[in-house]
Amino acid sequence: MAEQENQEIGHKELAHKTLLQSDALYQYILETSVFPREHECMKELRQMSEKHPWGLMATPPDEGQLINMLVKLINAKKTMEIGVYTGYSLLSTALALPHDGKIFAIDINREYYELGLPMIEKAGVAHKIDFKEGCALPLLDELLLDENNKGAFDFVFVDADKDNYLNYHKRVIELVRVGGLIGYDNTLWSGAVARPPDAPMLDYVKQFRSYVIEVNKYLAHDSRIEICQIPVGDGITLCRRIM
Repeated sequence: MAEQENQEIGHKELAHKTLLQSDALYQYILETSVFPREHECMKELRQMSEKHPWGLMATPPDEGQLINMLVKLINAKKTMEIGVYTGYSLLSTALALPHDGKIFAIDINREYYELGLPMIEKAGVAHKIDFKEGCALPLLDELLLDENNKGAFDFVFVDADKDNYLNYHKRVIELVRVGGLIGYDNTLWSGAVARPPDAPMLDYVKQFRSYVIEVNKYLAHDSRIEICQIPVGDGITLCRRIM
């Protein structure tokens, strides 16, 4: 029964986070277009994160590559990251920003961030990061008290507690500029969003499934944004603010 349940849940043996149904195909993507272009410090940070007990929380390398390109495409200079962990996506963003670019980074755990900090410093981009330890909602509310912060950010990446995604959106939509991007990670939630609520799934997947479904529905009907949901990693929804 347990074996059947694992088959229903999906690939449990894979170290990567992806909805691709082929190990070989995912490895092909990594070896052909991701790893050859991966910055040496990002490689070092990725390998360190993979060995960490909570390594599953790290942004996968193909998604890091996507974020790096998006930041460059929109000529971002001021960005925000909610949920940092060891900083793979943070480093990806920092490397894409100009020398005077800035990232306002928020995480409840400084210890994890400091694990990746030596690689960020080695890459020469630590000066671009303003790290804040604490809960994101009060920090976002504090930013909103200053009118100068509204519409001041070019790109916001959210990869934090899924039960607060909707609360984050209601705040960051005011902080990102018109024409800017917001990226929400894990919006396909291990494929659970398309499964019946009584389908076999891991406890943490089941616990937050309804919140991910809720924010997906909200984003789909939010007239202030254009959206594109991309099946990279565990799913990333890009929101371009249009009003």
